[in-house]
Amino acid sequence: MQSAPRTRVQRRPVHGVLLLDKPLGLSSNAALQKAKWLLRAEKAGHTGTLDPLASGVLPLCFGAATKFSQLQLDAPKTYEAIARLGVTTATGDAEGAVLQRREVDPAQLTAERLAAVQQRFTGPIHQLPPMHSALKKDGRALYEYARAGVTLERSTREVVVLALKLTLVQSEPPFADLKIVASCSKGTYIRTLAEDIGAALGCGAHLVFLRRTASGGIGVERCITLEQFEALPEAARLARLQAPESLLAGHARVTLDGENAARFLSGLRRRGPWPNAGAVAVFGDNPRSLLGVGHIAGGELIPDRLLSPLEIRQILQGSPQPEAGVLSGK
Repeated sequence: MQSAPRTRVQRRPVHGVLLLDKPLGLSSNAALQKAKWLLRAEKAGHTGTLDPLASGVLPLCFGAATKFSQLQLDAPKTYEAIARLGVTTATGDAEGAVLQRREVDPAQLTAERLAAVQQRFTGPIHQLPPMHSALKKDGRALYEYARAGVTLERSTREVVVLALKLTLVQSEPPFADLKIVASCSKGTYIRTLAEDIGAALGCGAHLVFLRRTASGGIGVERCITLEQFEALPEAARLARLQAPESLLAGHARVTLDGENAARFLSGLRRRGPWPNAGAVAVFGDNPRSLLGVGHIAGGELIPDRLLSPLEIRQILQGSPQPEAGVLSGK
């Protein structure tokens, strides 16, 4: 029996940001492709990889918003994790083969001892990136080498743990579990942090739970799950998108009149009575529309990343407007 032909999805221009609560079991790219299919969007990108075994905040950018996705990639992030003490694994999480087991006496893990370890891992620290990671070497992800049984030399990297809280939590004997709440700079591996904390406690550890609760001021309470998103009618899905400018909450604002807006859009610098600023969101005034981002030096507004006239027209014709405070971190 011949199978029915697959229906071809008619793609369309979609511009905005979807605040997604990524589910367990899906890679960041798989979640992105699902949302892209649901919106029938032409262009999309995510803002920072979450492992399939992790859930939580994953802003997805569509169309013109992809031009500003690096801002979220570079933003600090907050995680809640559970580390199982006394057991180390090949991957640093529950999927890997067990390498070593040690008995753990929770009575020895005093508040003072945890406080000392907490202080040790707060601030700038050095991490060795795990082999089971998406970092690339010669065009291949490290996890591809690891799956083939190959271990490569890696260099340690400095990251910053902005805030850290360690708390013992109840678990089934003979295990002892440690709750880790960490706010950290981009590039921080929570699996590695858990392993290093376990080593500092003298018993080893591996992750059994990981959830990203915030990214660049976006809390998980503002996010929608894929299941909830799929259940919405098409118009309601589009209404869930935030406008591209909502990614620019930390930027200074400059508004240009029609003539200067057109020149700025063509890549020309504009002169005005503006103070120096490293990050500026630039708008046209009639109609009000995002033109792009730039910076100001010596009274000159210098373009850095611009929307195309077509993108601006499409946004004005039907793109969603930003919800106040959604990405501002307020």
